[in-house]
Amino acid sequence: MQTSTLARVASRRIATAAAGTLPACASALRPALARLCARIDDAFEAVHASGASLHDDPAQHPTFASRMRAALTEAAAVTQWLTDAERRGDPQTYCRHLLAADPLGRYTIVALVWRAGQCSPVHAHRTWCGYTVLEGTLTETLYDRDAIAGRAVEARRHRRDAGAVSFVRGGPHGIHRLGHDRASADAAAISLHVYGVPSEQIATHVNALVELAVPVPA
Repeated sequence: MQTSTLARVASRRIATAAAGTLPACASALRPALARLCARIDDAFEAVHASGASLHDDPAQHPTFASRMRAALTEAAAVTQWLTDAERRGDPQTYCRHLLAADPLGRYTIVALVWRAGQCSPVHAHRTWCGYTVLEGTLTETLYDRDAIAGRAVEARRHRRDAGAVSFVRGGPHGIHRLGHDRASADAAAISLHVYGVPSEQIATHVNALVELAVPVPA
């Protein structure tokens, strides 16, 4: 990937309100968003109740992933709870809309709007994250890491329809690309993501870009 492309990806537009106006989860007014925050808080409480330190990675706890998947599944079952502004896409690239941030900085909730043909870069994750598809259909491409060069080699693709849920721990594995690759589709696809970072770190501490392996000529 060229340096200019990396810079463009790193500076990807984040659609959000002015600083200081992002709703904290504790005060989220929409019932669906407030319930999602409460379920995520419960997942953290279960980790802490087991004796884990506040500084431990919650994703390493055996019940955290299942609780996060359940929270996202519940959120996906509620229809039409995003505002018109949060459903707005960008003709150039997929668009992030920050919905809520944990006041303790443990996580941030984001809606991603994908117009036809838009996709993320190939990446691993610096933190745990989970997502569900709210509307439309996305394609998730999964990759293995080349043991010699450390580059990504495509392994398989999955269709992610509305209601699909995924969760991954942070680390060098779990490499994927998510996108709305159905160029003939008229409607945008929308997904809901929860990242284990404060809102100000969304653009810098979530995706770990991975270069694609160069195909070997036959």
